[in-house]
This record gives sequence, structure tokens and C-alpha cells, in this order.
Amino acid sequence: LRRLKSDKRVIEDLPEKIEMDVFTPLTEEQAALYQAVLTNLLPQVEHASGIKRKGLVLSIITKLKQICNHPALYLKQFETELSKRSGKLARLEELLEVILAEGDKVLIFTQYAQMGQLLKQHLQEIFARDVLFMHGGIAQKARQKMVDQFQAVDGPSIFVLSLKVGGFGLNLTAANQIIHYDQWWNPAVQEQATDRAFRIGQKRNVQVRTFITKGTLEERIASMLDQKRFLVESVVQSSKTTLTQMSTEELEAILKLSSEFLFDQQSSIDNEEGLSL
Repeated sequence: LRRLKSDKRVIEDLPEKIEMDVFTPLTEEQAALYQAVLTNLLPQVEHASGIKRKGLVLSIITKLKQICNHPALYLKQFETELSKRSGKLARLEELLEVILAEGDKVLIFTQYAQMGQLLKQHLQEIFARDVLFMHGGIAQKARQKMVDQFQAVDGPSIFVLSLKVGGFGLNLTAANQIIHYDQWWNPAVQEQATDRAFRIGQKRNVQVRTFITKGTLEERIASMLDQKRFLVESVVQSSKTTLTQMSTEELEAILKLSSEFLFDQQSSIDNEEGLSL
């Protein structure tokens, strides 16, 4: 039998978990990059087959998700100014101002270790305080030291974690705020990460926010996950049709930008000499 934390007969003293989606816009730079990837790579998918086609589709999806996070992640600009270039980052800054003013502690999960490093550097600069960052390359002893620091009453208030390393064996009940900066294919993975804070020992209600970029692949995947859990099954169970096996028309319908972002892409790209695939 499966016992759920939401069942008060099992755990009567566990506080509430409040989950919400936070929809963020694309900046003009993000929209131009997003459309450039589709314009250049979707025609290649049309003429590819087999393993090559699957590889192209996965490459497109990765690029688009990186652009939704921040142009610097996609362009590999790891020593650059990040402000005002990403709708997600702007919303994160706004939320953190409120969270820190309330004296709360927050976990920020991302599936990309390089995004985590960018967030650590940027948030340390703008908030002038220590930010912890844990990823898969950190040794167990160092991980425990970070956990102890965060759990301390006077410890750092912001803890950035790669999604996979955050899914196992960490007790981070000092946090009552959780932000998923990007969405993983399987909600169970995000739930495992959320459970680092929403677990026995947590005394406060936990607020969980998932960032979703409006009008993009992220919004359509989120809608599918909510409605039918189709993508979870298609990605986890190889016997079913996956994104890599969809027709080009079906794939384009999921990946394309919404009409609100379809401004004059060519002029925008011409003005951005640094845009490249």
C-alpha cells in the first residue's frame, strides 16, 4: 500500500504544502534566440530519420529549455552580466526580495548545473550575501557541511541545488520556500526534490513554485502533464510514442512560440550579431 503525506491519518502534524505555477515572459533576446533555433533546426528534423532524427529533436528541446532559463546558459556566456535578459531571472529576483524580507529560507532547483552556478554568482552579487550551491560533483563530506550551514539558524538563506543531487538523502527543513527554476519531464523527480524540505521535521507551511515560460515548449509540456500525464508516460515508457517519434508537424505545434512573441524575428536577429547556433 502506498502512504501519502497528504493523508492526515498517516502524518497528522505535517504542515500544508502549497504548490503554484509561476508564468514568466520571454525577453526580446530570448524570443529571438528561441525562434532562431526553430528556424534553423526544424527543417533538418524533417529530412532526418532514425537515431539522427531523435538526436536532433532532443538537441532542439535542450536548446529551447536553456534559452527559457537564460540566454547566457544557451550561449555559454558564463562571465557576463545576467540582469534584464531573462523573464525567469527577473521574477526570481522579485520573489527573493520578498522571501528574504520575511526572514524565510529558500531552495532553488535547476536541472542544469551551469545554470546553478550562474544563479549562485548572480544572487550573491545582487543580494550581497552568501549563496550555497550543490551539484553532483561535490563530495559527500562537503555536501553535509553545506546542509549543516543551511540548517543553522544564522546560516545562508539561499540554497541552489541541481535537481538530481537534490533528490536524495538531504534534510533541508530550514527552508519553507521552494522554487523549481525549470521543470523536469517527470514530476516525481521534482516531488523528490521538494521533499528535501517537506518532510518530518518541517514545522511551517511550505510554498512550492514552478517557473514556466509563457508561450513556449515549457507551457505546453506543463499543460500536458496536468491534463493527461502524457509526457511522463512517453518519456519513461519506451514502448509508447515519445517526442522524438512525433511527426514534424506535431513536434512544431509543441515547440513553436505563441503568436504574442512572433514579432519581426529577422530584424531582431540582424540586430543581435552575437546570436549563433
